Amino acid sequence: MKNDVPTDLLATAGPAPSALVPITVAQGDGIGPEIMAATLKVLAAAGARIAPETIDIGEKLYHAGHGSGIAPEAWDSLRRTRVFLKGPITTPQGGGYKSLNVTIRKTLGLYANVRPCVSYAPFVPTRHPKMNVVIVRENEEDLYAGIEHRQTDEVVQCLKLITRPGCEKIVRYAFEYARANGRRKLTCMTKDNIMKMTDGLFHRVFDEISADYPEITTEHMIIDIGAARLATRPEQFDVIVTPNLYGDILSDIAAELTGSVGLAGSANIGEHVAMFEAIHGSAPDIAGRGMANPSGLLLAAVMMLVHIRQADIAARIHNAWLCTLEDGVFTADLAGAGRVGRPFGSMDFADAIIERLGRMPAQLRAVQYQNPAPSREAGTPASPARRPPARKALVGVDVFVHAAATGADDLARRLQACHAEGLRLQMITNRGVKVWPGGFPETFCTDHWRCRFVGGEGADTVALRDIIGLLEALIDAGIDVIKTENLCTFDGERGFALGQGQ
Repeated sequence: MKNDVPTDLLATAGPAPSALVPITVAQGDGIGPEIMAATLKVLAAAGARIAPETIDIGEKLYHAGHGSGIAPEAWDSLRRTRVFLKGPITTPQGGGYKSLNVTIRKTLGLYANVRPCVSYAPFVPTRHPKMNVVIVRENEEDLYAGIEHRQTDEVVQCLKLITRPGCEKIVRYAFEYARANGRRKLTCMTKDNIMKMTDGLFHRVFDEISADYPEITTEHMIIDIGAARLATRPEQFDVIVTPNLYGDILSDIAAELTGSVGLAGSANIGEHVAMFEAIHGSAPDIAGRGMANPSGLLLAAVMMLVHIRQADIAARIHNAWLCTLEDGVFTADLAGAGRVGRPFGSMDFADAIIERLGRMPAQLRAVQYQNPAPSREAGTPASPARRPPARKALVGVDVFVHAAATGADDLARRLQACHAEGLRLQMITNRGVKVWPGGFPETFCTDHWRCRFVGGEGADTVALRDIIGLLEALIDAGIDVIKTENLCTFDGERGFALGQGQ
């Protein structure tokens, strides 16, 4: 039985194939040193033309006082090599620790996360033997901006940031990826029936860019039903492009459907730097026991080899790995389902792959890779051109206040008693639901209120000084203002959402 495996090109143009390519290597935490050692052993045996530079990252750097898990001098290596093979890390809980993955992705502009998720039936048990899906995830924006605040006793917020340039880059990347790799269908997944402005922008950009790729079938799905369909009928999908949070969740779902998260590698692609890693975590519970499966990191290294234009070595390693699966060699995470014999440890598994270098799989589909053109990678388009600024008009302000042990009607009376030149109270919402005017007594309210003020009768716009005057009046009245959001139109189009029930 034939089974598809990813022959996709990440197609980021690197040095000439004959050059010895410097790469930055970080072992990481937990099982990281074990699987990195196994991976580098296979790369060396296969003749990979690389010159690794090792840096330290992760837990010991956190505890040494580096809040992001990486020392300042390590950035010098990353900027110099522009290629990063990274082991998994453990982020300590509590305190001011930042996610190193998020820090690296944002600092180096790694805007595209690419995760091929392929089934290897019957050698890796799965209910979806024909699955071959690539998740292209936006990697820098969305809720992963990490902008959070506690605003009242009862309410915290997290800001969801979606930009047009960010949408254009990732959507264009996904289309270019599909075109370069012979993929026929691209699915966009968002939740724009609820988040009409943020997810709506992502969907709108997808529709705009799709016109440039008529040969690729496109569709849009709401993320909840899309995730359900991926979990039950993954063979219906080819390439999926989606914002950051959804992509993080979908890619783990997809990897698990193939039979094991431990088999999946990923690439983080930017215009200047690329990072390659397994999608699984550091698994500290089995660290030091030599039993971890190095496959995810090894397949990430295969993606790295294509990136640096060593497609011959990438194919040699990948095909040997497929032969190893066919021969029934397995690690502890793949035990069960009628397996016979002992599981192989990390280095034993690497040795088994090395023994099969030069062989081609008999049942699983052999892979072939091609070096990308040295000019520019097909799949990393140039930064989108900035559009001319829209005509922006200030038409009101949302004032968020902290007020406990009160009701919407009482709060409205207090607000209206404040003299506000050029502004009038239009509505009050609580957790996004309109509670004044015309609220319902059944609506549960917390201590966090959004109070919308717009221009007075017949006024199309308001002055910023009027908003400042309003805030001064509210503060003088003892109202606890916690934040404001200006309400603007852009070329006459409303740039803010209406409250539920408005």
